[in-house]
Amino acid sequence: MYGRVLLARSSTAFDELRQGVRDIEFLADPGAGEVRIECQESIAAAILPAVIHRFSQTYPRVVLHVEHLGSLTAESRALQERTIDVAIYRFAKPDIEKRDDLNVELLFNDELVAVAGAKSRWVGRRKIDISELAEEPWILTRSDTWNYVRIAEAFAARGLQPPKIMTTTLSTHLRANLVSLGPYITTFPKSVLRVYAERFSLHALPVKLPPRPWPVVAVTLKNRTLSPVVERFIEEVKEFTLPLRLADKAGPAH
Repeated sequence: MYGRVLLARSSTAFDELRQGVRDIEFLADPGAGEVRIECQESIAAAILPAVIHRFSQTYPRVVLHVEHLGSLTAESRALQERTIDVAIYRFAKPDIEKRDDLNVELLFNDELVAVAGAKSRWVGRRKIDISELAEEPWILTRSDTWNYVRIAEAFAARGLQPPKIMTTTLSTHLRANLVSLGPYITTFPKSVLRVYAERFSLHALPVKLPPRPWPVVAVTLKNRTLSPVVERFIEEVKEFTLPLRLADKAGPAH
């Protein structure tokens, strides 16, 4: 029992020593270092490619390690264990902002959109009632995800059961490929659609979904000293997402 208490405290001390070594390495060579990131797969698809590309132009010798979260509502234990530097993810539990051990910074509010491929008979319609899509072949995420819950709520609001599901997967890339090939319907965060729409000929459908903000946040551990390269990576993320944040504050265009 006493040993476990000592180990819990010593992990913080050893982490600070490691961070001190990383700071010294950065002073000796400002272009080198490591950044360890944890995020959801959809964040990796929508945000990280451009951020990593831009960051690597300035810091070509910095190694970026990206790990994926498995659940949209999972809290990152890796932050407490100090195996990652920053977590970037969407969350549906506002109480995380009240955590005393975490710094939570809003990057922007995303939103969910229904999506179909260019071959879909629904593309080109000016207005679609969600009840019309009840029997269409849907590709959705698991039933315990925010993505699925929002669609189920939209159908429930019309007195309907959740739609017919052909495939369930968390893979953004798999959903985009399948929808581009056939008459399927899926949902994506709007930030993901911005990246994938042209590449896969995807179209947002004019379906009214419940207006729920979907915050994308950057989370770090409080009272942990971050290395200079980690701080600069986080600044790159904030700079890249600034237009999305400003668009969210401005509200919908009229």
